[in-house]
Amino acid sequence: MTATEGGWPTPVLHADLDAFYASVEVIKDPALAGKPVIVGGTSSRGVVTSASYEARRMGVTSAMPTSRARRLCPYGIYLPPDFDAYGRYSKQVREVFDSFSPVVEPLALDEAFLDLRGATRMWPGPEALGEALRREVKRATGLVVSVGLAPNKFLAKLASRHAKPDGLLAISPDSVTAFLHPLPVSDLWGVGERTAELLERLGLRTIGDVAAVPAATLQRALGTMGGQLARLAAGSDSRPVIADPPRKSVGAEETFERDLVTDAEIAQALLRLSDRVSSRLRSAGISGQTVNVKVRFANFVTLTRAKTLPREVDSTAPIFATAKALCAKAIDSRSTSPRVRLLGVSVSQLGEWPASEQISLEDEPRWSAAEGALDEIRRKFGDTAVTLGTLLS
Repeated sequence: MTATEGGWPTPVLHADLDAFYASVEVIKDPALAGKPVIVGGTSSRGVVTSASYEARRMGVTSAMPTSRARRLCPYGIYLPPDFDAYGRYSKQVREVFDSFSPVVEPLALDEAFLDLRGATRMWPGPEALGEALRREVKRATGLVVSVGLAPNKFLAKLASRHAKPDGLLAISPDSVTAFLHPLPVSDLWGVGERTAELLERLGLRTIGDVAAVPAATLQRALGTMGGQLARLAAGSDSRPVIADPPRKSVGAEETFERDLVTDAEIAQALLRLSDRVSSRLRSAGISGQTVNVKVRFANFVTLTRAKTLPREVDSTAPIFATAKALCAKAIDSRSTSPRVRLLGVSVSQLGEWPASEQISLEDEPRWSAAEGALDEIRRKFGDTAVTLGTLLS
């Protein structure tokens, strides 16, 4: 592959950790190696968030209901998520990414884009850099990462998907058409199940089929999305790699194995979620000013409420007090006695930690010290090592 003026012909790298949550669980407990590990909600209402390749071979996929996963893989090892551990490993991986490129755009805990234009003098080619990155992630963390290299973000992400598991795929400009056009239309960014069905009704089953249709025809059939699909089908994507886009919120939510019906049950769940959110805020070194609550009832009606506080917060008490009041308002808006299926608490309008002031000058300073001690214990021994006494029941 020859370099073009100003850089490599494949200046974007997409790195995607293979079965990240499940892989971290195997590192935590090596006895799980080679076994079907499924991470996610362990109740009948839960959803799979990650599955090892041993579980995937039995048909288990991410976003699948746990109840269905148990039917497909009855002898699987089902584990609840350990987001503190995943955050620690993600931070270590990010340190590796930063050593290869000054411009890293994280998409989630387990994937990121890297702009390679600043690395052309340090490596003989993008493939050499990509393989070195894979080796260093493995050495530093024990995790496996698949890598896609391409002229733009859309193609790089597709390439990393096709490189899985444990591989690297580079797409040069002169091989874009050969790679892209045989793929199904569902591989186009933004094409969901309904759009794929519409395209199929138009006789468009592959990306090559879409590329053969004039953009004006696609726009008449699909509106503004038609123009976007025409550009992507031609392998064009002008989105730049943006370093560290600002985080919008920090949150936690829980779907309950049985519906919550009493005020005490709801309050306890909100306290548990508020404690989780405040711990994550402090761990990330940030605070926020707006508390948000999501309430999903048994009939799947979902309500959200939010309140902006006078000052930033990163402590359980003010987050819980606000969330409890917001949840009460949402529940009171229902005409019948509600049964709560899911609760979520998040904090947005994020800023630098520590919070500039406490909610009240009368707040007990020892509470902040106690939360700091909780954070330290959880860092050393895990998220479930210590909790608030009222949550022990």
